[in-house]
Amino acid sequence: MNNPQEVLEHLKQLEKVDTVQSALYREEAQAVLADDTISLKWRRAIADRLNRANHDLGLHTVTGDDSY
Repeated sequence: MNNPQEVLEHLKQLEKVDTVQSALYREEAQAVLADDTISLKWRRAIADRLNRANHDLGLHTVTGDDSY
């Protein structure tokens, strides 16, 4: 099981790591979100951070007619 606090910290580092590590951190977050043994408080915090990170990724990588 992933420690939710550690997962949240990993999500805060997404802009500082390479693409592969970023994908692993996002996958790790998805696993926590799917784990109903983790408190709703932690899952909400992780979901909010992941959503912001995905939005930022879309803003920085999508251009013109591309879609994210």
